[in-house]
Amino acid sequence: MSYQVFARKYRPAVFADVLGQDHVVRTLTNAIRQNRLAHAYLFVGPRGTGKTSTARIFAKALNCPGGPMVDFDPNDPVCLQIAEGTSLDVVEIDGASNNGVDEVRTLRESVSYLPMSGQFKIYYIDEVHMLTTSAFNALLKTLEEPPPHVKFIFATTEVHKILPTILSRCQRFDLRPIPTETIAAHLLHIASKESVTLDEKASWAIAKGADGGMRDAQSMLDQLVAFCGQKIGEEDVISIFGFTSRETVASLCDAIFQKNTAAALQIIHREFSTGRDVTQLLNELIGVLRAIIVAKVDPDASNEGIPDEIWQQLLDASKNCKADRLLAVIDVFADTEGRMKWASNRRLHLELGVIKAIQTIGEARVSDIINVLAGASGFFPEQSSDVGVEKSAIAEVEKESISVPPRVEQVAAPATVAETTPQPPPAGKKSKVGDFSSMDDLIEEATDLPEPPPEVHIAVAAAPAKAAVEPKRDTARPVDDFHNDPLISKAIEIFAAKFVSV
Repeated sequence: MSYQVFARKYRPAVFADVLGQDHVVRTLTNAIRQNRLAHAYLFVGPRGTGKTSTARIFAKALNCPGGPMVDFDPNDPVCLQIAEGTSLDVVEIDGASNNGVDEVRTLRESVSYLPMSGQFKIYYIDEVHMLTTSAFNALLKTLEEPPPHVKFIFATTEVHKILPTILSRCQRFDLRPIPTETIAAHLLHIASKESVTLDEKASWAIAKGADGGMRDAQSMLDQLVAFCGQKIGEEDVISIFGFTSRETVASLCDAIFQKNTAAALQIIHREFSTGRDVTQLLNELIGVLRAIIVAKVDPDASNEGIPDEIWQQLLDASKNCKADRLLAVIDVFADTEGRMKWASNRRLHLELGVIKAIQTIGEARVSDIINVLAGASGFFPEQSSDVGVEKSAIAEVEKESISVPPRVEQVAAPATVAETTPQPPPAGKKSKVGDFSSMDDLIEEATDLPEPPPEVHIAVAAAPAKAAVEPKRDTARPVDDFHNDPLISKAIEIFAAKFVSV
C-alpha cells in the first residue's frame, strides 16, 4: 500500500472529529435530528479549516443506511465511498475547472435523476467563487427550487466573489481559523499514534506557523518526520521552516522597551544572516506587543503561548510603557509591514521601523509636559501616572489657565480702556510667569534639550474675551524671585535648562 500523508490519513471521519468548528457541527447535527434540512449550504473559511471534510461528513450523515442520522458508522461501505470520492450519489465538482455555462447546463440536466442508493443526490462544488457570472445566473433557478432529492453544498475561500443572488439562496456557515492550542494538541495526538517524540514547544511552533490551518500543520509535521526521524524538537522546526523562536522575539521586545537600539539591530542582523524570514519576525513582534497591551487591560489574559518566565520578564520590562505608547509602536510596525510587502530590501525597512519605534517610546508628548508643569505649580500634592489624574490635571490647567494669557493680535483699544490701571494678579496664585507672553516663550527660556522633538504644541485655555489687550506692566520683577519660583525651578530640573542672557 502506498504511503498516505498525515493530512489524508487523519482527516475527520465523523462530526466528533471536526476540531475548532463547534458552531458548525452543532447546527448541522441539530438540523439532522430535527429534520430541518435546507436544500443549499455554503461553507466559508480559510484554507485547511475543514470545509471539504465537513461537507463529506454531512453527506455521509444524509446518505448513510437508515439516514439521515448523526451517529452513523464511518466504516460502512456507503460512507467509505463518500470519503474516497467514488460515490455516484455524491458528485464533487471543482469550480476552478468547471466554471462555465456548459458545465452548469450539464449539472441542471443531471439533477432530475434519482439517487442510486442513498436518499439524496448531493452536489458538492469546491471553490464555487471561480464560477463565471453567466454560470451563476444559469444555476439560479435550479438552486432556488431543486427537486426534493437534491442537495447542494458549496465551499469557498473568497465569499465576496459570489453573487448576492446565490448567497441569499444558501445557508451560510463561516468556519473559523482553528486555535493554536487545538492544533498543537492534535499534532501531539498524531505524533503519539505514529510513535514520534514531538516536543511540546515544537508542536506549538508548528501550530503557530500554520496560522489556523490544520492541513498546513499536518503537512509540516509530515515533513519534519521525514527530516528528523522519530524525535522532533523546537530547534528543528525553526531550522527547517525559518520560524522565529519566542525567545528571540522576547529579546527584541525587551531591547525596544529598554531603548537599546544597538541590541535590537544586532538581533535583526542575526536573524537575517541565518536565513530567517524578517516578515515573519515582524508579525511575531506585533503579536507579542498586542498580548502585552491586552495584559495591561486584563491581567488574566492569555500569554499567547510565551513561556511563563519570558512572559513575566516582558511584563516587567513594559511597566514604564503606557498603553498609548505601545499602540503608537504597533502603528509604526503596521506601516513598516505595509512597506515591507512590496520592498526588495525588507531588512532595511524592518531596521528603520525598529529605530522609529524606539524613538516613539522615548519621545516627550504634550500630555507629559502638561502633567509635569501642572504638578510643579502645585496642582497635585504628588505626581502620578494614572490616567484619571492626567485628565484632572488637564482640566485644572484649563480652569486656572496657569495665569498665562493667550497670544493675541494687537488691536487698537478705546481711550477709556487704555487709561485703565492694570490690576495685579489675584493673591494666592503660585504661578509667577506673568512676564512671558505665551507658554512657548516659557518653554524656550527654560528648556535646553539635546534632541528636541520636531514640533511641540501646547494648548492653553484661552482667557475670557476682553475689549482690548491690557498694557504690559512696567513693574520689574526681581531676578532672584524669578529663579525661586517653584514652576520655573521644576522646569529647569526636568528639562535640564539653563538661563541665557538676551
